[in-house]
Amino acid sequence: MKILITVAIVTFFTISNVNAQKSQIFAPGGKAIKGYDPVAFFKDSKPVKGEDSLSFNWKDTKWLFANRANLESFKADPTRFEPQYGGYCAYGTSNGYKAPTQTDTWTIVEGKLYFNYNTKVKEMWTKDQQALIKKADEQWPKIIDKP
Repeated sequence: MKILITVAIVTFFTISNVNAQKSQIFAPGGKAIKGYDPVAFFKDSKPVKGEDSLSFNWKDTKWLFANRANLESFKADPTRFEPQYGGYCAYGTSNGYKAPTQTDTWTIVEGKLYFNYNTKVKEMWTKDQQALIKKADEQWPKIIDKP
């Protein structure tokens, strides 16, 4: 029942926010990860807001960084630090949907950064993480360019 409700919520949010979901990168306000530094999740093990003065345009999206070292690390290897599925919800992606995410739902699994719609969805995703990652990896190429 929880899964059905979650899928319904994700579907509703996806349909009602089509314009925000057109990009391959989840970037509300034009900023990837809502303006948080992607490198900080790996180096500081927490979300850290980036600075507008420390930005880098990659995949037609503005990425912000908390310090110059993180900016340079990202520039050197963006695919190492970018969130999976463009920062869209990992659980939603596993079900074939692009859904927005909350920054506090982040997880690093086997050196890759993932986000989820909210903490309840993250709990469900965590229970069957490996299977859902595999399923999301299969679904992402099918939905990457869809609204």
